[in-house]
Amino acid sequence: MKNSRAVVLMVGVCMLILFSPLRAFTKPRVTFVELGATWCTPCKLMQPVMRSLEKRYGEPLKVIFYNVSSDKESSYAKQYGIRLIPTQVFLDESGKEFFRHEGFFSEAEIDALLKKQGMLPLTLQ
Repeated sequence: MKNSRAVVLMVGVCMLILFSPLRAFTKPRVTFVELGATWCTPCKLMQPVMRSLEKRYGEPLKVIFYNVSSDKESSYAKQYGIRLIPTQVFLDESGKEFFRHEGFFSEAEIDALLKKQGMLPLTLQ
């Protein structure tokens, strides 16, 4: 009898883990693609913004940086059709671009953009 209760309890815990609302965030709601270079001053200024956004929004926001001045990642400049750096491209869940910005983009402005997409930070800081 005790063993069957333990099994039922374990199954219940597994079901909670598998169907927890947190698992809904395994796929990002928004992908933020930053196209820049490591030597570019405005691009360098975007680095702490990207880190803060990643931390504050968690898994619902995926942040990607491509150093388009490197041989390895230069193809992304053409793929995204950028004209200058830094360029920020925002993609929805299906990978469709819904917003683009050129130059430095403040954290407050990005917060406002994400809010329009129905996203709120998980933490304040």
